[in-house]
Amino acid sequence: MNTEAAMVPIEQPGAWRADQISRDSFTVKLAQRHLQALDHALKTAQQKTGDAEAVTRGDFPLDAIGDDIEAWRDQVMNQSGIIILSGFPLDRYSREELGMIHFGLGTHFGSAQSQSVMGDRLGHVVNVGGKDPKERAYRNSTELDMHTDACDIVAMMCLQKAQSGGYSGYVSALTIYNEVLARRPDLMPVLMEGFHYHRFGEEAPGQSPVTEDRIPVFSFCDGYLSVNYLRSYIEMATEEMQTPLTPRQLAALDLVDEIAEDSRFALKFITQPGEAVFFNNLTVLHNRTAFEDSAIADEKRHLMRLWLVAHPPRRPVIDSLRIYEGRGIEKQEGKSTYFEGDRAYSRFEREDARM
Repeated sequence: MNTEAAMVPIEQPGAWRADQISRDSFTVKLAQRHLQALDHALKTAQQKTGDAEAVTRGDFPLDAIGDDIEAWRDQVMNQSGIIILSGFPLDRYSREELGMIHFGLGTHFGSAQSQSVMGDRLGHVVNVGGKDPKERAYRNSTELDMHTDACDIVAMMCLQKAQSGGYSGYVSALTIYNEVLARRPDLMPVLMEGFHYHRFGEEAPGQSPVTEDRIPVFSFCDGYLSVNYLRSYIEMATEEMQTPLTPRQLAALDLVDEIAEDSRFALKFITQPGEAVFFNNLTVLHNRTAFEDSAIADEKRHLMRLWLVAHPPRRPVIDSLRIYEGRGIEKQEGKSTYFEGDRAYSRFEREDARM
């Protein structure tokens, strides 16, 4: 277990609470100079390629607002861990052009990696699976627990919100860590020892369906605290391995969930069309409430997502947190994001089992 600097509360800008801030604290309204720079970068990139995923940082020059981007990146990497950029003019561009703008801006934060076996580096968060938990979460409409993804930075641009529901939630992992220490410090070793994770059918050929090593929920590297958490995959792994969670493990996971969902700590809002949220996946957990889509195709919920490997200097982390280091989830021809195994866990099954 990595206990470096453990058991001491963290006092940093990233240890924020929702009852002490608002979404305005993290929001930057794009000015005309930002929009002009993005428009110029788009036109420059279009002269080289029509494929958003082929755009490089050099193809998408933003020198005119370089100081702003550096400040935004510092906010994500070293300060609050989250920034909301507001005011992208959706009516000015096609969806393909907006995808290139989002991807191009993302290249100034990091390098995009594959998010699924489909090899999608510009992911489209749309409802194709309804409430089926066997469909990857970014392609269904179910409620999601607070969790992390498999990258350094997540970037989400909203093109269309849901007809109803679809609130996003964000909570500081540093604050959760502090609260666990305050309430149940005896459970911290359980969280720092970690858990095996199911790979949800996205393991490479010949790879185990469950991670070989335990992945800590909280871990320290060079004095930096980082988080990795996806409870449904932990529970799927215990079923696959036929090793039920112990009472202490259950208590530790329940405590993380309780704190993460608490409105005093978790900031919840609907991301509006024309907004993009960039957040540090190693210091911020996120979720989404269930939603209902419009019956009209063009009015269905649609966000674009990037999983970014941050440009140096990156946050130092232990090796087991670099699950898909440098490449993302390996693309596999003929496979989709739908899980073909026996079952997938949902939070509702967990709650029903305890009633």
